[in-house]
Amino acid sequence: MSIHMHMRAVAESEIRDDHTWLAAFMWEAWENYPDEYAAGIAVSFDKVWGAVNDLYAAARVLDADADDSWELPIYGGRPVAHSADADPSNPPMGILEPPEVSQAADFLARVSFDELWNVAGAKLVWFGWDEAQVRQEFLGYHRRLQGFYGRAATAGHAVVRVVWA
Repeated sequence: MSIHMHMRAVAESEIRDDHTWLAAFMWEAWENYPDEYAAGIAVSFDKVWGAVNDLYAAARVLDADADDSWELPIYGGRPVAHSADADPSNPPMGILEPPEVSQAADFLARVSFDELWNVAGAKLVWFGWDEAQVRQEFLGYHRRLQGFYGRAATAGHAVVRVVWA
């Protein structure tokens, strides 16, 4: 079974704070994902977003006085509630408003991947996998998120997040 976390940058004024509407919007975005990814307004992860969050959680160890910006790139924002008549199988969604998107972009721009990896990398290497290969994979996730959030913040956009199962 494939599970994806899909994030889409969008002007805040275009978002309806309605789960049914957002689910339809995000489904259309998912159908157009290759084009949206190429345009830099979408990013997704297959099953590994929790591990990417674990990588960012290492920021707590690196700077005990740091704020909680490390939580924003993966699990940040506020959940979008289902309406009373919504299909309970609808996917979980969240919205990061533009100030949070800017905070996430700032965190990703200033954090050192190498330092995060030094703290968390050993826990992220899957049994039987080559550490250098896994490190490169996580570096790729980090760079994708840096670019995505950087572009979204520059445009003043919000980010809608959905988990597709």
